[in-house]
Amino acid sequence: MGRYTGPTDRLSRREGVNLFLKGERSYNGKTAIEKRPEQVPGEHGKFRSKFSEFGVRLREKQKVKRMYGLREKQFRGYFEKAARVKGVTGSILISMLERRLDNVIYRLCMGSSRNDARQIVSHGHVLVNGESVNIPSYQVKTGDKIEIREKSKKLQRITQALEFTSRRGVPEWLQLDEENLRATVLRNPEREDITFPIEEQLIVEFYSRV
Repeated sequence: MGRYTGPTDRLSRREGVNLFLKGERSYNGKTAIEKRPEQVPGEHGKFRSKFSEFGVRLREKQKVKRMYGLREKQFRGYFEKAARVKGVTGSILISMLERRLDNVIYRLCMGSSRNDARQIVSHGHVLVNGESVNIPSYQVKTGDKIEIREKSKKLQRITQALEFTSRRGVPEWLQLDEENLRATVLRNPEREDITFPIEEQLIVEFYSRV
């Protein structure tokens, strides 16, 4: 199945939480999920019902998968890689998702949404350690230098996204030189760095049972 291209508000309404998929509009308090938090999308606007234990785990997995804009095969691949690494699988999974280059560009406020950041990367506007990288899933590591290539620094979509840096903030594991559109990965992201409500243990339990 291809990537979802329908209304992004529909995904947030389905999961019952703002997934921040609409760029800066996600921060103005006027998204559909904030206007109709009790309704799921559909012709008749059904109200939310209680989920089974399996349903709770499924919805958590779907929420995180949709937030990072991944297909099921991609998301499961990250889980399987995380499960092979020594440590807490859920925390490792979230760290791997955060270290995707498209997510890093989003976290640096160089893209208005993860989808926007994904396009910025895939269109060749980003350099990592001086080399062009156009793979959104590229995993950054401690010490990496990330920057917008010189000829792309005046792109409107990037400069407009940076106007909201003060509102969104840059996580502590990244250091941004906003004037020169350069950044450094100071360390790997830790679970405490992700403030969005994620219960990663439910995802681990979901994949452990299917």
